Amino acid sequence: MNSEEDCGLLTSRDAQPALVTNGEGGSLFLLLGDHAGNGVPEKLADLGLPREELERHIGWDIGVADLGKQMSALLDAPFISQRYSRLVIDCNRDPTSPDSIAMVSDRTEVPGNADLSASDAAERRCAIFDPYHMAIEAELQSRDKAGVDTVLVSLHSFTPTMGEEQRPWEIGVLHDQGDASFAMSVLDVLQTRGDFMIGDNQPYRMDGTDFTVPRHAYGASRRYVEIEVRQDLLGTSGYVARMAQVLTQVLQAALGS
Repeated sequence: MNSEEDCGLLTSRDAQPALVTNGEGGSLFLLLGDHAGNGVPEKLADLGLPREELERHIGWDIGVADLGKQMSALLDAPFISQRYSRLVIDCNRDPTSPDSIAMVSDRTEVPGNADLSASDAAERRCAIFDPYHMAIEAELQSRDKAGVDTVLVSLHSFTPTMGEEQRPWEIGVLHDQGDASFAMSVLDVLQTRGDFMIGDNQPYRMDGTDFTVPRHAYGASRRYVEIEVRQDLLGTSGYVARMAQVLTQVLQAALGS
């Protein structure tokens, strides 16, 4: 198997794409962060963007890295997070789809993604996309071998506005095919609490554009949920800590329901 460096994009100065936190955690939950990082490989020179653009929501899911780490500790669950910006390659999209490497995101043009050759795109997949998903698959295989009934929890965040659209939901619960029973239990627990405005497949639907949960949950009939948190609720360390506690309580309640 080739290393990330063999793919020709990452060097020894670049971070490995998949970061595993609390890999020995004993929980049934496996936490995932497809868009947890906003790094750019050195060779891509920030994709021709000023760094402040990469710090915006177009560059990553703001707050998810810290949220996942705190939930990992509270739940004693492994958290596999992806360190590179979704603008380099989106690890929650099929790499053959047109939106795998965006040329424009929320009206911002990405110079480093313009006129990308097929070999350049394949290099990004080899160096970043594949290792991240192989890390997830390796963890699942290990847990399957040990007889652990894993529940996948994919963590995302969303901006309060998109264009002219105001997004009133504070937490979204996404679900579609496969064994959606756990996702529906999470939705029920959150709606019963009544302390947040909850979106059922809002502000996004889990559909054919999603890759991670369908890839790792559907075929194996694994229970799953994809959770979206509005980014203003993750804007400070105190907010992140509160949301980590809330979601930990919700996941545990849903597991016991």
